Amino acid sequence: MIRICSDSTCDLSDEIVSRYGITIIPLHILLGDEEYRDRVEISQAEIFEWADKNKTTPKTSAVSVPDATEVIKPLVDAGDELIIFTISSTMSTTVNVFNMVAEDLDATDRIHVVDSMNLSTGIGLLVVEAAEMAKEGFKADEIIKEIERLRPKVRASFVIDTLTYLARGGRCSSVAALTGGVLKIHPKIIVKDGKMEVSKKYRGNIKAVAMDYVKDMHYALLGARRQRVFLTHTSSDRQMVEDVKAYLEDLGYFDEIFETTAGGVISSHCGPGTLGVLFIEG
Repeated sequence: MIRICSDSTCDLSDEIVSRYGITIIPLHILLGDEEYRDRVEISQAEIFEWADKNKTTPKTSAVSVPDATEVIKPLVDAGDELIIFTISSTMSTTVNVFNMVAEDLDATDRIHVVDSMNLSTGIGLLVVEAAEMAKEGFKADEIIKEIERLRPKVRASFVIDTLTYLARGGRCSSVAALTGGVLKIHPKIIVKDGKMEVSKKYRGNIKAVAMDYVKDMHYALLGARRQRVFLTHTSSDRQMVEDVKAYLEDLGYFDEIFETTAGGVISSHCGPGTLGVLFIEG
């Protein structure tokens, strides 16, 4: 049996994980001296509360070898073949951890580690595609070949309400240049070649910015693969989310619109009020 696995940064909802039989392995979040497993031991609200109280941002770390081994070994022992997706290798060493575990278990022939070169539901899009193919009976090499074809077509972007988290975290160097600005700037962050960069700068109220952001993608959305689009956010204003979701619905184009809340790792780096629309180019 082929098992589709991912680290927790794929930001897929529990409903999607259950529907497609996906196995999730958590990264870790560090709040001062305390360490927590993403999606398992800490909530998004607790992360933001701690950050506000301590006037700093959380740190994150890769999947641990014990966590990875605990999940993977029983699957390998059962005779399964695994395809494991990871956050971009430019953002985390998680890919190295899974490769190490595969070697330790002497199962490199049955554990295939895929660097998504992306984050959040940019990973999730590929994970779901792989899970669908696995259910349809495709072999691991066929699935990986298709994922490698789709990977550069993933369009992952988001707008952020506050620059503080990304600037402190250092994951997006082009954000630092914006923090000294007088006007309220909401950058559009895109993932390109596995890295985050600023592609556009919006000004004004974040609710209006979110709508401008999705409207700017109108033609790109109509050129996307129809199967699904993700609307992923971090404790964003509910009305803002509903407005963007309604816009996507009014397109009458996608088979499914998945709304997901970003997990702890993405929330730790992007902060509250972040919203993204993610899809695969057709």
